[in-house]
Amino acid sequence: MCLIGIAFRTHPKHELVIAANRDEFHTRPSAGAAAWADRPGIFGGRDLSQKGSWLAVSGQGRLAAVTNVRRMVPPNPGTPSRGKLVADFLAGAATAESYAALLAEEAGNYAGFNLLLYDGAALLYVTNSPEFRVEALAPGIHTVSNATLDTPWPKSKRLHAALDAWGKDSWESFTPLFKALTDRTPAADAELPSTGLGKSMEKMLSAPFIVSPNYGTRCSTIVSFSAGKIEFNEKRFEANGLESGRTEKQLPIG
Repeated sequence: MCLIGIAFRTHPKHELVIAANRDEFHTRPSAGAAAWADRPGIFGGRDLSQKGSWLAVSGQGRLAAVTNVRRMVPPNPGTPSRGKLVADFLAGAATAESYAALLAEEAGNYAGFNLLLYDGAALLYVTNSPEFRVEALAPGIHTVSNATLDTPWPKSKRLHAALDAWGKDSWESFTPLFKALTDRTPAADAELPSTGLGKSMEKMLSAPFIVSPNYGTRCSTIVSFSAGKIEFNEKRFEANGLESGRTEKQLPIG
């Protein structure tokens, strides 16, 4: 998952709305959003390589989502999958605060991550980069990409603006948010971040929706919590950017 927008208590009908794009290598096997047969009560996408997830919810009104942190160091193949953080939180009963506290000792074992935890009351941001930190999110609009919380990368700023306008206009439909997630326009050269990837790669990755033969946006997901239910909407895409499937599911909380 490489771009997450968060609207926390900003819409009159939704306690929490998550609008997110998962960017990944097209060769990495994954399953679309569905109930997990081996972990009853969890619903979301599944990384079939490590059995974790980038974004999922539970029927107990919980949500977890994770992104990697862009660091110009070779990945250590021995580190645990960051998707495990999502799966373990949703499979347990610990509060977001308690789960985050438990991570303090082992967070350094993982490659750089940004983790969102929602337990039905508290919404936490947890990261291990550059050091372990936990922050309770205040009501408002927030974004997470592959830097730290609310870093104003061009793609993050666009999604922030879309979520803000959507809430202020009290939209009933998620259509404007999906439109924002499928924006393929790269940032202007002057806006590009400098993370060590080189200008051409920075340009390609600067759009909210990424299309390339080997790596790109695999799915766009909008999740909302409101009035005792969770709405989970996912659109999946092929390497050429064409839609390949979708999931629309309502889950009761409780």
